[in-house]
Amino acid sequence: MNAMTDTSHFDRLSNQHLDALEEETIFILREVAAAFERPALLFSGGKDSLVMLKCAEKAFGVGRIPYPLLMIDTGHNFHEVTDFRDFRAKELGAELIVRSVEDSMARGTVRLAHPGESRNVHQSVTLLEAIDEFRFDALIGGARRDEEKARAKERIFSHRDSFGQWQPKAQRPELWTLFNTRLQPGEHFRVFPISNWTELDVWQYIEREKIALPSLYYTHKRDVVERKGLLVPVTDLTPAKDGEQIESRDVRFRTVGDITCTCPVESTAATAADIVIETLAADVSERGATRMDDKTSEASMEKRKKDGYF
Repeated sequence: MNAMTDTSHFDRLSNQHLDALEEETIFILREVAAAFERPALLFSGGKDSLVMLKCAEKAFGVGRIPYPLLMIDTGHNFHEVTDFRDFRAKELGAELIVRSVEDSMARGTVRLAHPGESRNVHQSVTLLEAIDEFRFDALIGGARRDEEKARAKERIFSHRDSFGQWQPKAQRPELWTLFNTRLQPGEHFRVFPISNWTELDVWQYIEREKIALPSLYYTHKRDVVERKGLLVPVTDLTPAKDGEQIESRDVRFRTVGDITCTCPVESTAATAADIVIETLAADVSERGATRMDDKTSEASMEKRKKDGYF
């Protein structure tokens, strides 16, 4: 009886916590719609953007989301994710805009050091080009402060100058959820409604709201090799190197991005509830455990963000 009472009390507290996070996110999404003329919601088809989209659905209703969804596609994304992105946008009746790094390469604004180089970092160029094309004045992103240190420094309403750059030492105060949204011509904001969520919060919310996700987030068999402490998926873009042993393992992705820099983790978690339990035991952030391109210093990531990265 006591155990049942304790469980009920925990569930009640958890729901109150999720309700507060949801309420804050909905408030921010509505604030963006009210304060800006040409906002867009960055939508990759990943779990964080799907949580934001669920909150937007609650904030405005199906078919009534007042800003388009924007994806910057490297051309090396998992098809399970891009297919789900298209499905979810159509299901909600939302406008979907896709701009590709490959188009920037064709224009000559992105040049790779070599054909096998990850295109992930180059998304910032294509993003800035899309901002210029559509004259977006606010972009809503799914970054969270718990992901890594450079992201933790950002305000919820993060100002970008006319070059699309972020100045960490010139951020505006955000006291009592009062947001300064003044812009000069050519400037824009990056807005992060789920800044205060954690990976655990996201998965608890996915479980509670029964949010559908791309299948990659759950356990499946995949050929991988061990490389520098990571499980690297064996694909045409990321083949095994000489001397590496290919193994078929039960894995899932904690985060999904460009194939060339995203790694799975070993897991048999088949449901959101299973992943909640795994997340409680995790001692490494999702990006630290799964992103080859994030094996960099805090200063390096901060520089990428100053230059326009997500």
